[in-house]
Amino acid sequence: MVADLSAHSLKDGEERGEEDPEDKKGKTGRQATTRRHVFRRLPAAELGLVLFQDVDLNHYRIGKIEGFEVLKKVKTLCLRQNLIKCIENLEELQSLRELDLYDNQIKKIENLEGLTELEILDISFNLLRNIEGIDKLTRLKKLFLVNNKINKIENVSSLHQLQMLELGSNRIRAIENIDALTNLESLFLGKNKITKLQNLDALTNLTVLSMQGNRLTKIEGLQSLVNLRELYLSHNGIEVIEGLDNNNKLTMLDIASNRIKKIENISHLTELQEFWMNDNLLDCWSDLDELKGAKSLETVYLERNPLQKDPQYRRKIMLALPTVRQIDATFVRF
Repeated sequence: MVADLSAHSLKDGEERGEEDPEDKKGKTGRQATTRRHVFRRLPAAELGLVLFQDVDLNHYRIGKIEGFEVLKKVKTLCLRQNLIKCIENLEELQSLRELDLYDNQIKKIENLEGLTELEILDISFNLLRNIEGIDKLTRLKKLFLVNNKINKIENVSSLHQLQMLELGSNRIRAIENIDALTNLESLFLGKNKITKLQNLDALTNLTVLSMQGNRLTKIEGLQSLVNLRELYLSHNGIEVIEGLDNNNKLTMLDIASNRIKKIENISHLTELQEFWMNDNLLDCWSDLDELKGAKSLETVYLERNPLQKDPQYRRKIMLALPTVRQIDATFVRF
């Protein structure tokens, strides 16, 4: 059962707002509520939510988590886009599997020790400075802490079942303390301050690695990632394509917006489907020979390289790579 709060009348004395077109759109991808209410607390019992398994209170201007202890059967609780400053009063929700606190004003991860069934936790777009208070959440599979003020990866070694870790848009300077995350499949560290690819050897199940917008100057430390399928390294300071000898399963390689002059050392990546190398320094057409072994290659981005100045730019790419169906943002016409 999913709570549709627009069907319930609020308690007398609570302020009701007018219908908000933005709420109807369901911007977050979850069930949209159709009215915006302004209040400091939300008495779940009085709204008839006791038996619901999925409760969505997105954009309700809730200032404090309270009154939810009656939700004995809730599995998903969404409190996105509210005014919550503290994680509290959730210890009774023993059946909770997913907790979404995206876009609030939370400064500390705390009071989650009792939620041992939790599998998905999202505290993105808050004011966190540290990763803490989650060591008891050993069943956690997905952890989202995007766009906070975190400067170090720590206190995640007990999360052995973790499959996805999202730490993009923080202040992290080093990849560290993740050796125990051997079941990790997706690691997102884009838009941080990381200078080196390191300490990834234990992540042999990793299929997606995103390091966009960091301070990398070299492709290295990926030799153990034999199952890697998607690698995102755009917007760094990389000068040479190298260090991909063991990553034969790559289907997506994004090295756009770097300082690379030559396509090299990737002829063995025969499973490539997408190759993004726009905004670099490529000036030699013969370099495209490195991609000829990729028989499933469908998309290439090479715009804003010196090569693009050639009047026959698109035609030459089509001749060199006949399987390609999209060049830059435009589909190939036959």
